[in-house]
Amino acid sequence: MPFNSYFRFSKQVILILLILCISALTLLFQPRWILTIAESIIPGVVYFAKTEQPLIAITIDDAPNYTTTPLILDAFKKYEVPATFFIISSQILGNEKIVEKIVSDGHELGNHMTEDQPSIKLSPEEFEQDLLKAHSIISKFGELRWLRPASGWYNSAMVNIAQKHNYRVALGSIFPYDTNIKSSWFATNFILFNVRPGSIIILHDGNSRGERTASTLEKILPELKKRGYKFVTLSTLFQLSDS
Repeated sequence: MPFNSYFRFSKQVILILLILCISALTLLFQPRWILTIAESIIPGVVYFAKTEQPLIAITIDDAPNYTTTPLILDAFKKYEVPATFFIISSQILGNEKIVEKIVSDGHELGNHMTEDQPSIKLSPEEFEQDLLKAHSIISKFGELRWLRPASGWYNSAMVNIAQKHNYRVALGSIFPYDTNIKSSWFATNFILFNVRPGSIIILHDGNSRGERTASTLEKILPELKKRGYKFVTLSTLFQLSDS
């Protein structure tokens, strides 16, 4: 291969490797400057709170579940930690007592739509109908301020519809890939490594995911308390922060 061609080829390989390394580091560290860019592209979605106070909000997606939500509630009760549970409304039937316990234990409810299917696939009209259907069911158990679209993806139309119905849209700054990486050890260390004041942590309920979340909470809650962090609901986090 001629030297010039080899040199160009080497530069391309290095560039590709550099892009892959940056992508891997972004996935691993989830830097806030990238989340800030996302917030600026479609305003109205929060990923973290801008605060120097040692405050953290833990959020639980895909509740309720008959088997695993009680395990998660036990962990929160043991360490006296409030959280925000994003509820899928179709899962409430038969689990009403569990939702009532979530509220009676001092946790906050959020709207996670009617089904665990990507909300972004819905038309604006379908999204609004689905949001309101979920709201009509979940709101019987407590006040709702927060929406997290199912599967996390969103667009500006969804945000505008949420705001029209007095919702704030919340994602998170720490997502330990617990829907794909089936390891409480990984989730625990990922959270402990990346946590910062104002962090919003996303974990999941339901079957093996919920079991891993309960196990993860048993590890991270005492450690983060030892570090001086205080756990609050999403609403309290933003009431006490500059965001």
